[in-house]
Amino acid sequence: MFDALSDRLGNVFDSLRGRGALKEDDVRTAMREVRIALLEADVALPVVRRFIDTVTERAIGQEVLRSVTPGQQVVKIVNDALVEMLGGDPEQGGSPEAAKLDLDAKPPVVIMMVGLQGSGKTTSTAKIARRLKETEGKKVMMASLDVNRPAAQDQLAVLGEQAGVATLPIIAGQQPVEIATRAISAAKLQSFDVLMLDTAGRLHVDEALMAEMKAVAAVSTPREVLLVVDSLTGQDAVNVAQSFTGEVPLTGVVLTRMDGDARGGAALSMRAVTGKPIKFAGTGEKLDAIEVFHPSRVANRILGMGDIVSMVEKAATAVKEEDAERLAKRMAKGEFDMNDLRMQLQQMSNMGGIGAIAGMLPGMKKAKAAMAQSGMDDKVLLHMDAIIGSMTPKEREKPQLLNARRKKRIAAGSGTQVQDVNKLLKMHQEMAKAMKQIKKMGGLKGLGQLFGKGGLGAAMPGLGGGGGMGGGMPGLPGGGDIPPELQNLLKKK
Repeated sequence: MFDALSDRLGNVFDSLRGRGALKEDDVRTAMREVRIALLEADVALPVVRRFIDTVTERAIGQEVLRSVTPGQQVVKIVNDALVEMLGGDPEQGGSPEAAKLDLDAKPPVVIMMVGLQGSGKTTSTAKIARRLKETEGKKVMMASLDVNRPAAQDQLAVLGEQAGVATLPIIAGQQPVEIATRAISAAKLQSFDVLMLDTAGRLHVDEALMAEMKAVAAVSTPREVLLVVDSLTGQDAVNVAQSFTGEVPLTGVVLTRMDGDARGGAALSMRAVTGKPIKFAGTGEKLDAIEVFHPSRVANRILGMGDIVSMVEKAATAVKEEDAERLAKRMAKGEFDMNDLRMQLQQMSNMGGIGAIAGMLPGMKKAKAAMAQSGMDDKVLLHMDAIIGSMTPKEREKPQLLNARRKKRIAAGSGTQVQDVNKLLKMHQEMAKAMKQIKKMGGLKGLGQLFGKGGLGAAMPGLGGGGGMGGGMPGLPGGGDIPPELQNLLKKK
């Protein structure tokens, strides 16, 4: 989503970093470029003005202009201001980390989902319910109060089956307030921890919509009221948020379609406009495609600093523990065959593919752009998997058996070219070589827990380096340089 903004800001900061000293005029010129970049990203004008004023005031201070690395200091100031804009300002009750759902109440805790029709409210309801069940061990029930949209209640029932979450049985003819009352009674009787109410939406904000929501809120007394907005609607999403803020006691925002090609203005403006934290971001159609919104991590992604912590979290969910342990043992022996490579490719796909991973690695913005320019996308992973699938079990275990005749057969069977087979073999050789180096270093000791159960290295030791994708993880710092939040995350494994 933030690619265009990230590129513009990257160019501005590259020019600042190239100077030994900064004058006040240099800072003001750079801020003008930043202002244009934010406006082009569809950020609300009052938010842009406040942001630029804050950054300029801090950046023209003597400690920056006289700093040894003034360019880097300005980048840090912009990063801090971005975190504040996204909801991490302590003075406004924010935090650089995620704003959690308030579930500290007598069960069932009611979460009410509101928003316009087509914003992704029903799907987001199922995603959050699944997340509460999977990650927090909550017993969750969902109820659809949408009696206007055809098959809306059936849609939630289907999503509930897919997510493994209970849904309130449908009774035809009941109105939203009646459904909410019945849902609360059912949740109490069946000892549910959380009750999620998916309210009806309209095509635009009107009195009928607000009256219905107030009536539902009156009978259900929700602990959380989450506004679901489609980030692709840009400034209109901000206008919708303003309309709801004045009518309903919102506690947070859920942004959908954060994986789309929107300019990002909605995300950057939402906290400033509503005064409420963005709690979740939808990143795809699947039920597991939802992330907790961390202001500091999103700011890092925008400025091309990467987001290693989120990548480790994705790896932890994508990698099966038994697979990670099996690979760790083989790595300790310096072993790595085509079956291992295939497992790595599948795990990369589960984590969102090459582009998603590259976008989270520090300093990989240019590499990601080069990949896009060269036409390298996630089809490459499918082609590689097809090549390995066309090998016999013996060939997968011993790739050195592959001669010219066998390569031709594999290429024909996978619908690829012999040179594609050769590229894959070269990638495997590079990764196998890395495994042997790990063995010489004393196994996994020197790499810490990154190669442990569900760890980052276990998920994909072959990203970056020579030959396109082989040769080990780029830019992975030593243990002492690993961010504190990443160290904490790894300790939990």
